[in-house]
Amino acid sequence: MSEPIPVTRTTDYGTAKLMPDVDRERAWLLTVDGAPQSYVDLDAPTHLEFEYARRLGHVLDTAAEPGMALDVVHLGGGALTLPRYVAATRPGSRQDVVEADRGLLDLVVEHLPLPAGSGITLHAADARAWLDAAPPSSADIVIADVFGGSRVPAHLTTVAYARVAERVLRPDGVYLANLADAAPFAFLRSQLATFATVFQELVLIAEPAVLRGRRFGNAVLIAGHRPLDTAPLARRSAADVFPARVEHGAALRDFMGGAEPVHDENAVPSPEPPEGAFSIG
Repeated sequence: MSEPIPVTRTTDYGTAKLMPDVDRERAWLLTVDGAPQSYVDLDAPTHLEFEYARRLGHVLDTAAEPGMALDVVHLGGGALTLPRYVAATRPGSRQDVVEADRGLLDLVVEHLPLPAGSGITLHAADARAWLDAAPPSSADIVIADVFGGSRVPAHLTTVAYARVAERVLRPDGVYLANLADAAPFAFLRSQLATFATVFQELVLIAEPAVLRGRRFGNAVLIAGHRPLDTAPLARRSAADVFPARVEHGAALRDFMGGAEPVHDENAVPSPEPPEGAFSIG
């Protein structure tokens, strides 16, 4: 049997590369312009390799009764890691994946095809524009994992954007976002302030070293209107192979400090990661 070989392709927004994992027979790493984007094991769709993906998985597992089908919107496609995870853990779920890079979607579907009957629909579109046109109260969960290169685009960081996402969610729905920052956390604090203007409940999950300002890293933001049961989420996060801390309530308000919400007229992308922050090899 021939060994899988890397695949490189110029897509609409960069150079994408699929690299096989020598330790797992049908597992692949996706990078875009050298930055790791996704990891997928076609034989084990519930395997989540990246730290932030594992944390999003914990939220997905605890957001509703185990196995219950959900309507999920994924902003940012990558290699479709989390849509595959939801399809495997919550059969019958309806999922929409919104990815601006049509060439990237074509590459992933060609080399890492979705299983038949996955319930996953792909859309080549801008995330905010697609949400603007989506029916109100049509999703249980919206997951934002959108990066232009290694930065969250500015138009996905504002109060107006948060209101668009909130409109698409059902009253008990949950918004999730993968964010990245480092001390003094100007971007992360501004995002907490932004979503606090729209949602009643906020939770943050991150590695303790990141929260202490020791390194640049990912943080998962959770926003909703219903009180979020953080106890099972905290247990899973603490026991993970990459332990993380769950912050909410007064502690999170203290972390937010006097940060101001972001509006369209003053929005900027998330900070550029320092050299080597998300490098591979």
